[in-house]
Amino acid sequence: MRVATALARKGSDEFVKPGRLVEVRFVKGQSLSLTASRLLALMILTAGGDAWRDIPHRMRKADIRRGHKGNERIVDMLEELHRTLFAEDDKSWRGKRATKRFNLIQASWEEVEDGDKETGWIEWQFTPDARRLIQESETYAVMNRQAVLGFRSAYALKLYEEGALRLHRRQPVWKVDIVGLRAALGIDPDKYGDFAQLRRKVLKIAKTEIDQLAHFTVEWEEVRRGRAVVEIEFRFAPKGAPSQIATVDELARHSAGRKARREQAVERVVAISDQKAADPAEVTHLLKAVTTSLSTKKDSEPDTSAQPWARFPRGKLHFGVTEQAARAIGLRHGGGWDVDLIADAYRETMGDRLESLSGSKLEKSWKGFCEAFFARRGRPG
Repeated sequence: MRVATALARKGSDEFVKPGRLVEVRFVKGQSLSLTASRLLALMILTAGGDAWRDIPHRMRKADIRRGHKGNERIVDMLEELHRTLFAEDDKSWRGKRATKRFNLIQASWEEVEDGDKETGWIEWQFTPDARRLIQESETYAVMNRQAVLGFRSAYALKLYEEGALRLHRRQPVWKVDIVGLRAALGIDPDKYGDFAQLRRKVLKIAKTEIDQLAHFTVEWEEVRRGRAVVEIEFRFAPKGAPSQIATVDELARHSAGRKARREQAVERVVAISDQKAADPAEVTHLLKAVTTSLSTKKDSEPDTSAQPWARFPRGKLHFGVTEQAARAIGLRHGGGWDVDLIADAYRETMGDRLESLSGSKLEKSWKGFCEAFFARRGRPG
């Protein structure tokens, strides 16, 4: 919760989800839709360091809608969160092994529409069980708000959370049997009974989205007993500096065309005049995507006035605002290696590209490189 408070004060897109909430599993036959999963993430982000307290939390409806004109979907998402059950291993009153089932949302309030949809708010309280899990968590997953909102697969979002939780451990590995995997991802018991289907419809899709939008990549190995896959070992690795930059650029771009960019397909804009009977809605969407793309390109130009990340320091990371900020990141994410040693390796790896980086892109690139440096070399002997 101290980390959550610090990130909230910083005002970045990063937020934390307590490890116990990441690892809690769905009750068999239940799961959260992608939209409800996003809403839960936004609730945790909004509650911040106060998530464990027995107090109500509040959020604007406009922060949830993401461009949708109506609030009908918010009602559906809230009701879905209320009725979805989670499970954890526990002990019964006799001290025997038992499964405990519970909800995460205790109560919620949605303001009645009064004609001004921009001023509407929702309010909610977490259940005592949710607050207990939050307070007992000794680990946490650092996630990116734009990445969470960018996923198009609920399974990808859940695997992203599992990876973010384990990324900075000495062994960033998640080893789970097939039953546990289905429970963790919320896969319906009647879906993808054949592992080949699960691999194609769940794992491969989740991997492509995570590799494109997350600050790390995921690979897995299948453990077989005979011909049947009985266990999967996922491995998560932080991205290097160039890949981190590509991820930051992708998160800043419009979601239109994201799948094509992920599949490295050529994006073409068909001239509207060539369409004999163009759908007005598609025309509007096309114009909006083009406008957003142009504005994103303009906004992505280096901001040399950004502080403290106007440019990466050329010398030792000791004196100066940027130097101190870079040193703090190196100490935190560099695994104990000398920060000036990591900085020299970073400058050498980036070369001329370093001159074009500034602001949040530079900060995230440097952080990603420190994490990758530590992941490759381990702790200094």
